Amino acid sequence: MMDKDVITVVSGLPRSGTSMMMQMLEAGGLEILTDNLRKRDDDNPKGYYELESIKRLGKDQSCLHDARGKVVKVISELLKYLLPQYQYRVIFMRRKMEEILASQKQMLIRRGKPTDTVSEEKLAELFTKHLRLVTAWLDQQSNIDVLYIEYNALLQDPGEHIQRINEFLGNTLDVQEAAAIVDKTLYRQRR
Repeated sequence: MMDKDVITVVSGLPRSGTSMMMQMLEAGGLEILTDNLRKRDDDNPKGYYELESIKRLGKDQSCLHDARGKVVKVISELLKYLLPQYQYRVIFMRRKMEEILASQKQMLIRRGKPTDTVSEEKLAELFTKHLRLVTAWLDQQSNIDVLYIEYNALLQDPGEHIQRINEFLGNTLDVQEAAAIVDKTLYRQRR
C-alpha cells in the first residue's frame, strides 16, 4: 500500500513514455488519478492517463489535495508549481531526444497540424535547456525524491527497471503485472 500522504508523480517531456509508466503503475496495483477526458488515439492507443485539472497547476493547485496517496501525471513544465507542503516521489521519464522529436512530429502530422513552425534543432535546444533547469530545480527540493527512468532502457530490460521503481515506491508494486504492460510494438520512433 502506498503512503497516503505522499504524491507520486510521473513526469517528463511530452512523448517520453509517461503514459506507459502510468499504465505500468496502474497494472502494478497503484491508484491512478485521472479523469480519462483525453481519449486514447493512434498516438497513445492505451490512453493518456491525464488529469485535466493538473494542466492548470500554475493557477490552481487544489487538485493536489486529491492526489495524496495516488499517482498523477504532471508534465515537466508544471513541476515547479507543486505545493511545498506535500511530499512527492517523482518518476521522471527520459527518452532519446531525436525519438521525442520524431514522435511529436508524427503526432502533429496525424492531427493535420504544421510541423515546421520551429526547427527540430531549435526544439531540441529548448527541450535540453528545459531538462537542465528542471533537473537542477528538482535537486534543490527537500520534499521531492526523484527516480530517473530511461524509456529506451526500460523497453530493453523491463525487469531491472521495474525492480528499481518498486524499491523507489517502497515495494508496493506488483512487478509482474507492471512488466506485462511493456509493449515493444508501440516503440515506433526508434533512433
